[in-house]
Amino acid sequence: MLDAGENTKKMTIIVTKGTLDWAYPPFILGTTAAAMDVEVTMFFTFYGLQLLKKDLDLKVSTLGNPAMQMPMGGMHMSMPNIMPMIPGVDRMTTTMMKNLIKKKGVASIEELREAAIESDVKMIGCQMTLDLFELDRKDMIDEIQIGGAATWMEEAAKSDINLYI
Repeated sequence: MLDAGENTKKMTIIVTKGTLDWAYPPFILGTTAAAMDVEVTMFFTFYGLQLLKKDLDLKVSTLGNPAMQMPMGGMHMSMPNIMPMIPGVDRMTTTMMKNLIKKKGVASIEELREAAIESDVKMIGCQMTLDLFELDRKDMIDEIQIGGAATWMEEAAKSDINLYI
């Protein structure tokens, strides 16, 4: 998306989570805003940086998510917080979520990320996080830039909407 001047609406999103369920809100909001001619910048830091890896292996964690319910047999099954302590439960809930996403025709994170790229959403990977977690730039998708908090601040200061997810 080209900058159309001072009248262009702008939005930034700080992305801090790297689980499958937490990957959806920033990409859905970012691509929706871009489709509405909003200039979007997404800043991926800490665990959110995982969403920029070339090879995604996203999981769902039921830990600390008491609102998580999965449709099963016409009902909704809650996942108690103790469940993640049982080996294989997170993998099971991840599989259930991925099957539900596919069954309902919801776009995958890879598809949403590609839509963001095609919509000229600016994606910034946090340099400090790369260094902190000893991640390599070559493992990240090519369509991003690397920057720090100041890079995001430059965009946020000019934005109409700033979200933290």
